[in-house]
Amino acid sequence: MTATAHRVRAARASDLPALYEMAKLAGSGFTNLPPDRDALRAKLDRSAAAFARAEDSVADDLFVLVLESAAGEVRGTCQIFSAVGLAVPFYSYRLGTLTQHSRILGRTFSADMLSLTTDLEGSAEVGGLFLHPAERAGGLGLLLARARYLFIRAHRPRFADRILAELRGVIDEAGASPFWDGLAGRFFGLNFQEADRFNAVNGHQFIADLMPKHPIYTAMLSEAARHAIGLPHPSGRAAMRMLENEGFAFERYVDIFDGGPTMTARTDAVRSIRDAQQAEVTGVREGGEQALVATGHLAEFRATLACVDRDAGGLAIDAAGTAMLDVAPGDRVWSVPRL
Repeated sequence: MTATAHRVRAARASDLPALYEMAKLAGSGFTNLPPDRDALRAKLDRSAAAFARAEDSVADDLFVLVLESAAGEVRGTCQIFSAVGLAVPFYSYRLGTLTQHSRILGRTFSADMLSLTTDLEGSAEVGGLFLHPAERAGGLGLLLARARYLFIRAHRPRFADRILAELRGVIDEAGASPFWDGLAGRFFGLNFQEADRFNAVNGHQFIADLMPKHPIYTAMLSEAARHAIGLPHPSGRAAMRMLENEGFAFERYVDIFDGGPTMTARTDAVRSIRDAQQAEVTGVREGGEQALVATGHLAEFRATLACVDRDAGGLAIDAAGTAMLDVAPGDRVWSVPRL
């Protein structure tokens, strides 16, 4: 199937079985999609409340979106947080450098250190993106990832001015995390797999509560742990490139759980948010340029990849895109060119 045979829409309670099946495929370290029915149900309940909230302001909201085929099958999912750290602190490690000079030795020493910080508290977050392995072609990953930005653009007052994305860190073939084993694992009676399951259901606040608050010199960590700092899981490299194309940058913040990189940007500077334009649908027309197109407010939001033709009067959309969006002439849509 092509990308135009799919759309992104708001998740519903009835999507729980499909989300659970995808969660079982996601693997270790994917904490926003835990293979736990109760945890997933809680996410869907929280998302439903966010979609139903009438006030157009920043709050502790979570929006869950799903990728749906023309046949109605859920084949992927992603999440957007309006502002993290409003209910519980949002911790990260910041990788910094301390330089000291010894006059007696005539040498200068630089040491890298990890400092526990809440610098990113209050930022919006995009995360929880998972695409079914059978669908990783035809631009569906791009559709799922960038639909989040059009949702933010269409509901801009509900999101913070800074935005982040946490990428899963390095995990070896045995399912162990070098960063966890070299740092946090030394303070807890849990291996990474046990901690990962607990984290997925309960969050990683327990790590922040019990980890030492003083800076940690990376030289004291194992070589494997040091090398894992700020590196994405191999499966996340493409996601990192997509984030960089959108204007996100690695500013030396890493996840306190697996050491994966946290990418950040100013919300209004994100390419798909900055370049999105609103226009009126003028009709159905084949051909033109490929674009990501979205319409609908909150729970009625839907997005797809379509061929569009821009003119002074608005936007003509191909038949497949018109069908997936369920729009007609006179409706208003947001669009951004395909990268």
